[in-house]
Amino acid sequence: MEQLKTAIDEVKKACQQEIKKSSTLEALEATRVKFLGRKGKIAELMPLLKKLSQEEKRVFGPALNTLKQHSEAAFLTKKNELQDQAFEQEEEQHKDFDVTSYKPEQPEGSLHLYTQATQQIEDIFISMGYTVADGVEAETEYYNFEALNIPKNHPARDMQDTFFLNVPEMVMRTHTSPVQIKSMQKNKPPLAMICTGRVFRNEATDASHDFQFRQIEGLVIAEDISLAHMITTMKRFLRTFFNKKNLKVRARPGFFPFVEPGLEIDMSCPFCTKGCSTCKHTQWIEMVGSRLVHP
Repeated sequence: MEQLKTAIDEVKKACQQEIKKSSTLEALEATRVKFLGRKGKIAELMPLLKKLSQEEKRVFGPALNTLKQHSEAAFLTKKNELQDQAFEQEEEQHKDFDVTSYKPEQPEGSLHLYTQATQQIEDIFISMGYTVADGVEAETEYYNFEALNIPKNHPARDMQDTFFLNVPEMVMRTHTSPVQIKSMQKNKPPLAMICTGRVFRNEATDASHDFQFRQIEGLVIAEDISLAHMITTMKRFLRTFFNKKNLKVRARPGFFPFVEPGLEIDMSCPFCTKGCSTCKHTQWIEMVGSRLVHP
């Protein structure tokens, strides 16, 4: 009995001293394992209870539990103290950190060319009074085809090789035109909007085609709007985008199921005067399909 009392006192004293001396969280954890672990010094005292009488167990059983509880409390107190110290040290190290400082010869990032072009295009149209709309890339067949005057089984659908999804009546949009339909449903005229975004066509990839590319299109609805307004808008946009005041624009008849009449818009090549590889030596570049929305 006296042996167990002495052992409890020694373990209690040693545990308190080592917890107090622990100056790092790692050292404190080692102390915890040494005294409070499954094979620690407090656990080693438990078998000694078996040698005691019932009367002695009633005295030393609670004493061992108290030893364990006090040791755990001391450990947690010291752990919180060390964590606070570590946090204060970290704050001290960073208090004079200058987030505006510049490191010489530091590489700089830049916006992707697609992003730069999209932002420039949007800025030009916004300056002309347009709003920018957005839409989903996984679209219903209704908005991608039927609402655009391309009903089911219509031969015009053969013009667009489409990625059909496993979800019934859903496709990856083949153009951004569904955004026009939704804009007309949500807004009362007058309306002037553009939308930009990715579209998807099941095409073979080559130098001028890809299964994924970006489109921009606009829509204007107001009284007395004509093709003259559209051609003038395209001329102003293209001249501003390419920074060419003398850029020429021409219109050719073109077929699109959801417009009447439809036009193809070409511009004079901004990179040459006599023909080059960009304009395929024709001095003209096909730019956009344009039209009046089919009534």
